[in-house]
Amino acid sequence: MTDKPAEKPTRRDLMKPIQLLGLAFGAALFAGFTTLMSMGFFQTRPADEIQRALVVGLVAAGVTFIVVLITVALLLLVVDPAKVTTTVDRPLLLPRDTPDAAAPEAAGTPEAPRADDGPEKSRG
Repeated sequence: MTDKPAEKPTRRDLMKPIQLLGLAFGAALFAGFTTLMSMGFFQTRPADEIQRALVVGLVAAGVTFIVVLITVALLLLVVDPAKVTTTVDRPLLLPRDTPDAAAPEAAGTPEAPRADDGPEKSRG
């Protein structure tokens, strides 16, 4: 049985529209339900307060859906599909041309204070 060589993921594979919509829909449900709960929708209230709570809850859910959908889609556009499967073997915050970039343990880490460097030594 031969396995197919591992193909690099495409941008379509990264986005998965159903998952993207599902995440945004879940966040919208949470925001709408939380808004309804906080405005007393499920309590005995006058009809105009219940209607106002329902409108505000639907607006909160709609805004949350759109914001989450756009934010996650834009964050996915930042990911380069060719670099998803590559391994990173150097510190990410060091510039590429520094000699310490190849040896992470040689990076300038501050030394821990010794036990004999207590406050009584600074008194003189």
